[in-house]
Amino acid sequence: MRFTKTPSIRQALIAVILASLLVVGVGPLLFHSSAAQLPNRSITLSEPVVSVTTTYRFKFDILTPGALGSIRFQFCDNSPLEPDPCNPPSGMNVSSTGLVNESGETGFSVSGLSDANNIILTRAPAASSAGSVSYTISGITNPDTVGTYFARFETFATTDATGPNTDFGGIAFVMNTNVNINSTVPPYLLFCSGITISAYDCSTASGNYIDLGTLSSGSTKSAQTRFLVATNAALGYNVTINGTTMTSGTDTIPAIVTQDVSRPGTSQFGINLVNNSSPNVGINPSGPGSGSVNNNYNDTDRFRFVNGDQIARATSADEYKLYTVSYLVNVSNIQAPGTYVSTLTYICTATF
Repeated sequence: MRFTKTPSIRQALIAVILASLLVVGVGPLLFHSSAAQLPNRSITLSEPVVSVTTTYRFKFDILTPGALGSIRFQFCDNSPLEPDPCNPPSGMNVSSTGLVNESGETGFSVSGLSDANNIILTRAPAASSAGSVSYTISGITNPDTVGTYFARFETFATTDATGPNTDFGGIAFVMNTNVNINSTVPPYLLFCSGITISAYDCSTASGNYIDLGTLSSGSTKSAQTRFLVATNAALGYNVTINGTTMTSGTDTIPAIVTQDVSRPGTSQFGINLVNNSSPNVGINPSGPGSGSVNNNYNDTDRFRFVNGDQIARATSADEYKLYTVSYLVNVSNIQAPGTYVSTLTYICTATF
């Protein structure tokens, strides 16, 4: 004979309480039993700045194969969780959006049921397969306040995002303000002259006086000076030479007004801006800049001097260019005696 022990009232009460606790504990886990989380969710904003109308790109993986007729992107300022109420973000508006790109599951368009914080993509229900999808949507006006916001992703078998969702997921994104960086590039013109200038550096410019010594009809006298130019002027620069030929009281050494070679025994004064062999003086322009010598002063062994002439120029913003000015003096045997002097001024102007 087998005996069965009858449980006491206290034991029965404990069993009931444990059963109740078990039911309460399981209840919330059953809430989403019909839908799965959408993995690999992301949201990319072309401009995450408050109040800007911009483009969003949504990406996720469809986990549950089956009929797919609509996708909803819902924006909230309080929570990404599906059971929670959704507070529309202040200033956000997604009611005038356009689908500009789609991949994976395609054939969608923006539904007319979309409103200020809900974008509904719709198509005729069709079988979907598990895999990655992407949707780029333009015309979204961002929230008007800096902070963190949330987007909820849901897929539906229906065309209008009604009924139970198939898969779901949430994600957070942040709104910022523009970072404005202001600076000024001032217009500049760098210009200096001297007997010597080194390494494209105006701080090395030195000397402004040339003594040619005693002039003689039997020999040519020559010398050289240099000038350096650079500018960010859009239309470049012009360099002119200004002054007189060599004079002694009312006596003068005639300037070469039409390019000519050196003619010892003939009184003449001229310049050019290139390397010469007769006489052996001068250096061709150098530097990274693109400036050039005016045609009247750009021929080897040919010289000229006309007050106010343009001797060098650049037609656009230009880096450093170092020019060398060669001076030629010849006198005839009837040139009047005296101390001959010429004062020359180089003027550089830039056009901004």
